[in-house]
Amino acid sequence: MTEESKARTATIFDVARLAGVSHQTVSRVVNNLPNVRPATRARVEDAIRQLRYVPSTAARSLVTRRSRTIGLITTGNPDYGPSSTVLGFSEAAGKARYLVSTASMLEVDSASMRSAVQLLLAQNVEAVVLIASHRAALEAIRGIDLGAPLIAVEPSGRSGLLSVSLDQYQGAYAATEHLIGLGHREIVHVAGPDTSMDAAERVRGWRAALAAHGLVAREPLVGDWSPNSGFRIGEQLAAARGFTAIFSGNDQMALGLIHALTAHGVSVPGDVSIVGFDDIPEAEHFSPPLTTVRQDFAELGRTVMSTLLELVTDGQVGPIPHPVPQLVPRESTAPPRA
Repeated sequence: MTEESKARTATIFDVARLAGVSHQTVSRVVNNLPNVRPATRARVEDAIRQLRYVPSTAARSLVTRRSRTIGLITTGNPDYGPSSTVLGFSEAAGKARYLVSTASMLEVDSASMRSAVQLLLAQNVEAVVLIASHRAALEAIRGIDLGAPLIAVEPSGRSGLLSVSLDQYQGAYAATEHLIGLGHREIVHVAGPDTSMDAAERVRGWRAALAAHGLVAREPLVGDWSPNSGFRIGEQLAAARGFTAIFSGNDQMALGLIHALTAHGVSVPGDVSIVGFDDIPEAEHFSPPLTTVRQDFAELGRTVMSTLLELVTDGQVGPIPHPVPQLVPRESTAPPRA
């Protein structure tokens, strides 16, 4: 333990790191709850002694109450993916006869995250679910001693928190493979914002699929998820050309791309094929109907809820599935012209 770590008050996450367990397991040991292996309990108790960790009275009482209420924290703009995730989770929670109390924030920092957590804990929530659109949300909550189980909905799986997600990487890989299978070799990617973890995973999947076939990945063009940003990028691409396909980071940007390209006399899919991501309800009514990657947010909600129930009941969870979004071929993609 460093002098720096001794100088500040230890948190439940410090104990979890030192003991090599989840913070939920530390919480169960602190509250003397069952279903913790003796050897694990001993490691946690030893870490508590080393760090002189003192849990708050409020935190100790919260985890032992059964309020049948879950705290939900949402961050960032209400884009289609996060909004659909909220809906899918809320429906799954309702079927399990749980209430969902929600705290939302556009901009994320430590102070606003702490306020959101305190608001939810004051309602005696049994657990907290964080829908993290941006990395900043994970960083902000990491240093807060919740005293309650936490599940993060984030795609990387590398946050150090218990996380659940749809597999954005594999979805993007499938979209790119579809274009490669049609014969495209120059495939541009229009990505979401640099701060978005979903966007980063989709970039990673696109790059991997191209690399698997020995194809060159141009630097992605970055939008903000909106049709307007897709339109602006589409105007740039219409002037540049030199490619035959575009993988768009979401369907809304794909709509803007189609608009800009066709306005400049570029045929979709005759000159350029386009694949989107999400399968928003309007996607099949685009002109042409959009080939895209469908995300099952209802399934994601059920996965989050089942994981949460396992966590609050047993204090630990088994392997967590990460469902793979499915490619939906439509008329916006075709083989490149000879």
